[in-house]
Amino acid sequence: MAVTTDRNWRRLAEAEGYLTLGMAEKCLTILRTRVNWQSMPFESNLLAGLAYRELKDYQTAIQHLEKANRFKPDEMDISLALGWCYKRTNRLAQAIDALTRAVIRNKSEPLLHYNLACYWSLAGNVAHAVENLQKALKLAPQMIFMVPSETDFDPIRHDPVFQALMCLEAL
Repeated sequence: MAVTTDRNWRRLAEAEGYLTLGMAEKCLTILRTRVNWQSMPFESNLLAGLAYRELKDYQTAIQHLEKANRFKPDEMDISLALGWCYKRTNRLAQAIDALTRAVIRNKSEPLLHYNLACYWSLAGNVAHAVENLQKALKLAPQMIFMVPSETDFDPIRHDPVFQALMCLEAL
């Protein structure tokens, strides 16, 4: 039994290596060699979800990421990946929900606040977008340089409240 488990971990590490190299298809090929990764469902679903996300198959990515999220709901990277996929499948409310839950658990993570601000902007909620962007910039002031090219802020870019924040941050 231990030999099988060691072999499984090696195969999973190999799949992760391919994903890191940008070879998502090869990663999935390895994951498909086993129908059931019972001893490591979190890891196998996370890798599959990230691979499908890279391949822009967001619906399938969501299925795997949601399974991984059930095992480790506090994992910030899963929330970010889910938000990314929900947004791209026109499920903005779910993207906002995923990141809101993640922010509650990880209040000091600027990337969560920044992405949540993006999603609120896309939803047209200036107050929530500005609030989260302000928190992100307080935690990581260098993020201000990302805002001008971030198309997710286009829906609120000309709003006076958003512009006031940008003026304050530019000081």
